[in-house]
Amino acid sequence: MSEAPPPWPTAKDMSNRHQLGDLQLAIMRVLWSQGEATASAVHAALLEERGLAPTTIATMLRKMEDKGVVVHRTHGRQFIYKATIAEADVQVGMVGDLVDRLFRGNPTALVNHMLDAGNLNPQELSELLEMLNRKAPPLATPLSRPHTQE
Repeated sequence: MSEAPPPWPTAKDMSNRHQLGDLQLAIMRVLWSQGEATASAVHAALLEERGLAPTTIATMLRKMEDKGVVVHRTHGRQFIYKATIAEADVQVGMVGDLVDRLFRGNPTALVNHMLDAGNLNPQELSELLEMLNRKAPPLATPLSRPHTQE
């Protein structure tokens, strides 16, 4: 007997599912912040953090282009790279994959885990409540902030 599918869309349902490795994500962050950049500019931006050779960055950019997440244009002898996907699309795909793999497709379980793990400070909890109140269908009473002892 098979389980019924979850009532929410899973990452597998999303057409723009993008999974990036750690280095690919770091490169994309450079491209998102700069708009476009040469391999040497990406290398310079990541040098202190990563300490990788310029050839490693150039190779990774070529692989990312094969994957369709970046494109390049030529300026003289240089390739200038640009992201083809938005950061929000990558977040949707990667968070969706996390929810699917670790929480069996249940986003509520992810939020519950974050709350139980105690990784949210009072300001973050307050912001989360405000977001929930804005996005949730109208409730008889809005969610309220937890009372803190001072």
